[in-house]
Amino acid sequence: MSSILENRMLQVEERIKRACERSGRSREDVQIIAVTKYVSLDTTIDALEHGLRHLGENRWQDAQAKWEAISSNEQLAAEGGQPVWHFIGSLQTNKVKDVIGKFTYIHSLDRLSLAQAIDKRASQLGIIVPCFIQVNVSGEDSKHGIEPKQLFSFVVQLQQFKSLQPIGLMTMAPYEAEPEQTRFVFRALRGLRDELQQRTPEVQSITQLSMGMSNDFEVAIEEGATWIRLGTTLVGKEEE
Repeated sequence: MSSILENRMLQVEERIKRACERSGRSREDVQIIAVTKYVSLDTTIDALEHGLRHLGENRWQDAQAKWEAISSNEQLAAEGGQPVWHFIGSLQTNKVKDVIGKFTYIHSLDRLSLAQAIDKRASQLGIIVPCFIQVNVSGEDSKHGIEPKQLFSFVVQLQQFKSLQPIGLMTMAPYEAEPEQTRFVFRALRGLRDELQQRTPEVQSITQLSMGMSNDFEVAIEEGATWIRLGTTLVGKEEE
């Protein structure tokens, strides 16, 4: 398994570098989140041992066993291999108590009730939670996220929550056989971030863009992605 993962990592790294070169960006500007929702605990640990420090999961029910096993793995801790967890799926309010304090980043903040729940739990724990605001740029009914026209008022409303820090925007593009057809989605999210910084200078912390997955991450990088979420193309997908 390790050799397969190593080959995938090398291929992904080369594709990232080329996308950065094409768009005049520094490779250091792009971070990889290894999405481990479709792989086993063993494969997840293998990813960690190969230096993939940022792990993404969609559902607490699926991530719990991995989180508990890895968090109690003394060997990983001794080797400095404990991951930074990213919650990248839609977060139900009643799961906030399980997720906050375990996952460093939340990529799916899309409503005030969720912000309130995150802020309450984070305050109880004495932490500040960095969050990405999920925006439904494509307008698909199947996608979560706020509408672009709601973004600015939403950001202003978030200022009341002191244990939550919006650090960027997140979106998911439609799956396209030709990745180039997703470019408008990523370009629009970058435009929203730029406009947001101009219109609401009090939230200069919103600089990051979480966008791009296995099928379209090169286009996303060319359009300014700072975090890409890679599953099948990086760690694979295992049959249940």
